[in-house]
Amino acid sequence: MIDINLIRKTPDVVRENIKKKFQDSKLPLVDEIIDFDKKNREAIQKADSLRNQRKVLSNEIGSLMKQGKKEEAAATKAKVAAIAEELVELEKMEETYAEEVRKRMMVIPQIIDESVPVGKDDSENVENERFGEPFVPDFEIPYHVDIMEKLNGIDIDSARRTSGNGFYYLKGDIARLHSAVLTYARDFMIDRGFTYFIPPYMIRSDVVNGVMSFSEMENMMYKIEGEDLYLIGTSEHSMIGRFKDTILKEEELPQCLTSYSPCFRKEVGAHGIEERGVYRIHQFEKQEMIVVCKPEDSMKWYNQLWQNTVDFFRSLDIPVRTLECCSGDLADLKVKSCDVEAWSPRQKKYFEVGSCSTLGDAQARRLGIRVKTKDGNKYFAHTLNNTCVAPPRMLIAFLENNLNEDGSVRIPEPLRMYMGGKDVIR
Repeated sequence: MIDINLIRKTPDVVRENIKKKFQDSKLPLVDEIIDFDKKNREAIQKADSLRNQRKVLSNEIGSLMKQGKKEEAAATKAKVAAIAEELVELEKMEETYAEEVRKRMMVIPQIIDESVPVGKDDSENVENERFGEPFVPDFEIPYHVDIMEKLNGIDIDSARRTSGNGFYYLKGDIARLHSAVLTYARDFMIDRGFTYFIPPYMIRSDVVNGVMSFSEMENMMYKIEGEDLYLIGTSEHSMIGRFKDTILKEEELPQCLTSYSPCFRKEVGAHGIEERGVYRIHQFEKQEMIVVCKPEDSMKWYNQLWQNTVDFFRSLDIPVRTLECCSGDLADLKVKSCDVEAWSPRQKKYFEVGSCSTLGDAQARRLGIRVKTKDGNKYFAHTLNNTCVAPPRMLIAFLENNLNEDGSVRIPEPLRMYMGGKDVIR
């Protein structure tokens, strides 16, 4: 949610930002917000004036009664009663106007960073940089599920019977590899100065509305029937929600956190869930990074966060690239975002394995996350998030890039201590 002062003072900037995001249907909302905001402020001003009148008249009543002017005192009391009735109506109007403003403000997109390329959708995202040399071996690389099945590491058929498409059983060395990657990611982030968390896996609706747009919620979140609880789609949701309605001391910033959680996603509009695959699924696990910082530090942390993911994948000999998300591919709360994509030697292309975003003060405004300076001033914090690793999707890149011709899989040095010393899976 943007600052209302941007619409009051520079509505053309807000309109231009809406156009850059190809959301022209939202342009009328700017004028509607200006109109309701004006009415709200007029109602507030009038109510304040009436309260002052009521105060003066109330003082007069006591004076008139002391002077024995009962009739005049009664007339003044009637005026005070009339003012009270008018104030009730004005307060209702204030509440109505404020709610109309808020509803519209919640769907106005955040002002994107000037460095974001303008484009309509993800087909116009821009490659930033490559890390590591993409390699295609001289033998055929099977589909990732076939690799896992040959290693007796996955059972999708049983999962389909118990839960439907989009679920899986991992087993044996593949299940162990999955856990090893997450444990290594945990230690990798701790070594970079991040505090480790295991958060709640369910959050209330006010937190959901604070961390994401309504359209994202509808496409992603599973609601617990009969309760005001949602299963998280990523631990970012509960981790940012942890700071709801808090005032942080400026000297406590930045807050650098890394969190493990299972993630649950409906994947609405994802063109179907694969019957035989673990790329797009309803349930997975993830190691996340979250930073809460001062506004002037947010871009520095943005660059540090995506670099952490690049370094993590490169430590496992997986080539990656960063892809700058264009304006039309940014969610409404995001100021700037990039995807980290891993190389697939089977497909001979890169595919997404993580996403890094700075959201400016959007989440902080919605959730009331403020920072207090030493001299007592307050401002809204900036929030950022990034995926360190999200297996089993990451396992696709891992298996393809570490597959040997005989079907065995190499275990890079950093993972061996988490795999009982194994240097290969057969």
